[in-house]
Amino acid sequence: MASTTPNAKNFHETATNVADKAKDVAQSAADKTKDLADKGKDFATNVADKTKDAVSSAAHRAQDFGKSAVNAADSATARVGSSIENAGDRLRDKGPHDGMMGAASSSVADTLERGGRYLQEEGISGMADDVTNLIKRNPIPALLIGLGVGYLIGRALRS
Repeated sequence: MASTTPNAKNFHETATNVADKAKDVAQSAADKTKDLADKGKDFATNVADKTKDAVSSAAHRAQDFGKSAVNAADSATARVGSSIENAGDRLRDKGPHDGMMGAASSSVADTLERGGRYLQEEGISGMADDVTNLIKRNPIPALLIGLGVGYLIGRALRS
């Protein structure tokens, strides 16, 4: 029995050492898995942040482009309005001043000048707002006009 006890003791120590090593390996694997999971989480967060930044940047650029387009359209509309107002001034200066023709040319000149000033002051965005408000106040006539214009365009394209 004396020889069995040391072997049993050695076996017990070896088993304990193997168990300790297994615990160490398991702990090391758990730590590495946690580190990898943390790195994956950091990577996913980084990708999400970069994607959010890219989308935000694209949205800002699109908004800036839209503002530039509206500004260019308003500028062009103001130039057209100025030209129309000048045409009204020329008509008033060079048109007849007396009689029925004088009254007609004066009325047309007034209308051109008012229209030119409206275009200069309101621009495209102001005109769009005015049309929207007009349609809201008069939906049935607006619908009928839209149908009529659609019909005329359809006939023109068919011919």
